[in-house]
Amino acid sequence: MTGSNPKSFGGPALFSYGFRPFFLAASVFAVAAIVIWMLVLDGSLTIAGPFTPTDWHVHEMLFGYASAVIAGFLFTAIPNWTGRMPKRGWPLFFLLSLWIAGRLACAGLFGPGAVVAMLIDTGFLAAIVAMIVVEIVAGRNWRNLMVVVPVLILFGANLMFHIEALTYGSADTGRRLGLAVVIFLITLIGGRIIPSFTRNWLVKRNPAHLPAPAGRFDAVCLLVGAAALLTWAFHPDGRVTGVLLLIAAALHFMRLRRWQGLRTGPSPLLLMLHVAYGFVPLGLAANAAASFDLLPAAVGVHLLGIGAIGGMTLAVMMRASLGHTGHALVAGPVLTAAAGMVFLAALVRVCFPDVSFAGITGLWIAALLWAAGFSLFALRIGPYLARTNRKPT
Repeated sequence: MTGSNPKSFGGPALFSYGFRPFFLAASVFAVAAIVIWMLVLDGSLTIAGPFTPTDWHVHEMLFGYASAVIAGFLFTAIPNWTGRMPKRGWPLFFLLSLWIAGRLACAGLFGPGAVVAMLIDTGFLAAIVAMIVVEIVAGRNWRNLMVVVPVLILFGANLMFHIEALTYGSADTGRRLGLAVVIFLITLIGGRIIPSFTRNWLVKRNPAHLPAPAGRFDAVCLLVGAAALLTWAFHPDGRVTGVLLLIAAALHFMRLRRWQGLRTGPSPLLLMLHVAYGFVPLGLAANAAASFDLLPAAVGVHLLGIGAIGGMTLAVMMRASLGHTGHALVAGPVLTAAAGMVFLAALVRVCFPDVSFAGITGLWIAALLWAAGFSLFALRIGPYLARTNRKPT
């Protein structure tokens, strides 16, 4: 694997490869952000940043946590696509510092200036886009240049979020657009890695009924899904939005079935990718129901946000971290439990948010499950990320 041996890098192992600092930072932030959010909800804490409390929570999950994972994934995948050396050392340190500065600015720790917070926060994704373009163009890997488009749209969604909050006091459209772009990235990247990983695993064990290869059906799924998500982002209510979301949900469910996920039970590390993707059609269908006033809007949002985004990013971080640090691609009981907690958090959040269990609301239980899942990841994988590889990969 090109450039993946940190022994050729003289600096700290943490900055020897893109996934290391960003996966570790994302997992720690996932825990901290949800605890802070629950304390804000309880009235025990206030945030003096440029957003309302709800906007801060949504923004930091999408443009804080998810953006860090996306950056770590891209800076790990791009060297494989281009054959060039990975970004390491000072460029990674600069990007991580810019990301941290964005989190502090959005929490109001640099003062109440909304414009300053916007410039600092959006600078991270702008830098990511610029570095991706430079690497892909330099490597002449034109086919993967399309990955820049959704990341650029994510940057635009973040900018819109800030401007909308500054102008109207709340970023309702920005929330949905940010969520829509991250979900589209999951369908785009997940459609590459999930059937590929599944095929490779099944070929070594039972090659009958391998995942269907990518083709026109997958392209239709992506196009319809993108249309449905964009329509929902700007017009969440109404018959047209509901119908589009239902069609997209059905297509992505059929797409998932073509990947033979039910046969991956003996490999939790692989199965969790399929389970996480399963939350995409569930969330789309729930949002369709919400557009017809059949469900609260929060149901679909949290199925997508916790189950699809949280579950998929956690599973991808596990697999990439294990593989690129020279460890076997085996989840083991700790990482399997971590993923299970995040999936359970999604179900508790949408099914029992206001039910009290032994004096603790379902909302708090869901938050604690989320925090526990990412804490297990950080404790188990964190040492791998901070030290040199066990062996070259």
